[in-house]
Amino acid sequence: MIDRFHFNFRNKVCFITGASSGIGQATAIAFARLGGNVVCIDTDAEKGKETLAKIHQVQSEGLFIQCNVSQTEEVEKAINETVKTFGKIDIAFNNAGVEGRQANITDSTEENWDHVLGINLKGVWLCMKNELRQMLKQGHGTIVNCASIAGQIGFQDMGSYVASKHGVIGLTRTAALEFAKSNIRVNAICPGVIQTPMIDRYIGKNPELRADLLQAIPLSRFGEPDEIASAVVWLCSEGASYMTGQTLTIDGGWTC
Repeated sequence: MIDRFHFNFRNKVCFITGASSGIGQATAIAFARLGGNVVCIDTDAEKGKETLAKIHQVQSEGLFIQCNVSQTEEVEKAINETVKTFGKIDIAFNNAGVEGRQANITDSTEENWDHVLGINLKGVWLCMKNELRQMLKQGHGTIVNCASIAGQIGFQDMGSYVASKHGVIGLTRTAALEFAKSNIRVNAICPGVIQTPMIDRYIGKNPELRADLLQAIPLSRFGEPDEIASAVVWLCSEGASYMTGQTLTIDGGWTC
């Protein structure tokens, strides 16, 4: 039975990485509006605190922790500080990610590979590892990882990014299998082209590229961060209580 209580996150603790802008910020605010206590994780302290201020505006409790998700010590510290402040982690949205530099495989650098895989894949693994340990102590939890349609199909000149997002989907499915009997659900979202600072950097000042992207989307527009946030909220709600190990594609029809 679907009712309003499925979307009541009062007293739930929501741990969100990459919360300073775009999808992460929109999701943090969405959970706050539904009563959640939101922990904002990001390397950008100034913008992260802006997200925290918006959370406080909707009269929700929140916390900002500066953290590079590719660094073990920083992730462990962020998890510990969250638990010390709020006592638990009910929900985790592992969203932090970078696009890296565009280049074909023969021209791409080891430095770029390490940077992109470090944030996008190792970062998700490190966060999940520590989130799951806490959720096992609690006896419950819900995790959503941010993959991409680049985790489902290939894109030219984006080998590192594509590899990282394919890896996120694999990690999601494995974690879902390993912890299903522990009352922990793990799913992933696969956004398409969303109007965020990342897509602005990707397109730059190239109107032809923007037009090409729009032509590939059956709905003929870019998605908005709030539309992705709505999907994350649903995956973490009681309405999705029988869903684990799945990828939810939100791409305006691109991969059709």
